[in-house]
Amino acid sequence: MRERSSWKSQLHLVLLLALCLLPGIACQPEGPRTYYLDSVAGDDANSGQSEKAPWKSLDRVNETRFAPGDQILFKADSEYVGRLAPKGSGSLENPIKVSTYGGEGRALIAAEGKFNEALLLQNQEYWEVSNLELTNLGTTREPFRFGVRVRSWDYGTMHHIQLRNLYIHDVNGSLVKKDQGEGHGIVWENGGQEVHSNFDGLLIEDCHLLRTDRNGISGYTEYPTDRSIWVPSLNVVIRNNALEDIGGDGIKPWGCDGALVEHNVVDRGRQRCEDYAAGIWPWNSDNTLIQFNEVSGMKGQKDGQAFDSDAFCRNTVFQYNYSHDNDGGFMLICGRENVGTTIRYNISQNDKTRLFHFYDLINNTRIYNNTFYVKEGIDLRLFIWTPGRSGWATDTEIYNNVFYIDGVGRNHYGLGKKEVDDGVWLSEPGFGGAQNTKFEQNLVFGNFEDVPEEWLALKEDPGLVAPGGGGTGFESLKGYELREDSPGIGAGKPIDDNGGRDFWGNPVSDSGAPSIGAHERPRSE
Repeated sequence: MRERSSWKSQLHLVLLLALCLLPGIACQPEGPRTYYLDSVAGDDANSGQSEKAPWKSLDRVNETRFAPGDQILFKADSEYVGRLAPKGSGSLENPIKVSTYGGEGRALIAAEGKFNEALLLQNQEYWEVSNLELTNLGTTREPFRFGVRVRSWDYGTMHHIQLRNLYIHDVNGSLVKKDQGEGHGIVWENGGQEVHSNFDGLLIEDCHLLRTDRNGISGYTEYPTDRSIWVPSLNVVIRNNALEDIGGDGIKPWGCDGALVEHNVVDRGRQRCEDYAAGIWPWNSDNTLIQFNEVSGMKGQKDGQAFDSDAFCRNTVFQYNYSHDNDGGFMLICGRENVGTTIRYNISQNDKTRLFHFYDLINNTRIYNNTFYVKEGIDLRLFIWTPGRSGWATDTEIYNNVFYIDGVGRNHYGLGKKEVDDGVWLSEPGFGGAQNTKFEQNLVFGNFEDVPEEWLALKEDPGLVAPGGGGTGFESLKGYELREDSPGIGAGKPIDDNGGRDFWGNPVSDSGAPSIGAHERPRSE
């Protein structure tokens, strides 16, 4: 025999029913529930709680406050015009999920420039969104136009936001930098002075971005760079995403501590903006790990590099990445209060203009066990040292790298004047004001001009299997392994805290002499 409900349970039920009668709020007193949408066969007068009685419109979803464990499922291949902005929060044990049913295709949400974003999650947590196609293409470009926007503002910590397997394309936001409202394919924003706010547990994974302007995947924080108030987002992971034909920057983790950016492909960034942009770079972030990414086809020389360790960043690590055919080069290291960048076990092929550009007071950069190949016809600066408002680079260590230059490689310093049209620094041979640069145990081979004589101490063929043979994808890079007769085997300078592995996953000792370059090959017995 069932027990009667307690008076407290009955009161709780009455209160929930009363809440659901408030204007603009539609909900159920019990859950979790699954809600279905079908833009063709649906009807907003339906309950929405079965495939035979689905809702029809985004409006019906947006006026509902969802509860922990609820699911919102769109009919595969269905299409909707407007913005998806559902209410409510899930819980750690029962997040709210948005996905599709009835087929393999994604559901399309087209904002058509009528909203700032096609998907908005604001001051709500524990959401998992997957299998949607989102566009936001207006008749003209407008500032603050996005595909997906997640926002924690005067809220506190916003937990567990997961964006998976989204196809985001044709977002024509502003191409101008952030102070004029640059657009993004995916953006997360945290700020607020009444309640300091951030994210904890933001995952962006397996998404495909195409023609998003200005940027691909970006963060924004309003908290100051002087760290008087620094509320970094935590456990931010950007993984296994493909970005193609991006107007400006590719991936920008801003205002984070311990962000992980891995296994992403950025193909053809900075295609339309006229200001400065790079492939993957953190800003105002600490302990960022950027690994196993491929960046190619960055356009132009403002900045146009594959990677950038930017201002107000500490202890950034770039490892096991592949950069190729970027107009602006391989790596920019710039801005004030940039301390402790590590660049190790990467491969760069046919990057142009400069391999490394140091700008401003950059402290304690370590560059070791990378392999660089430059084909015939490319005349570039291996390093260019340029001054900023705070000074010049200091304490740079360059160890155990392979520089294989069929073109021409130089070491220059900037004269403090840029050619405005293309962003290239006027330069002369030397280090300028850069201090305490150590260049040791690097194998150099090919054509070098304007470099110190001691840099050529190990000038010999490094014995690569097939240099210059890389194509698209990591599987094309076997040619950068060392041959059995390579003079680089076991000839490197020991590096402590070296990550423990090479580009291909071979173990590397932190005490013995490693090989030179990105491949750790044991000596033959």
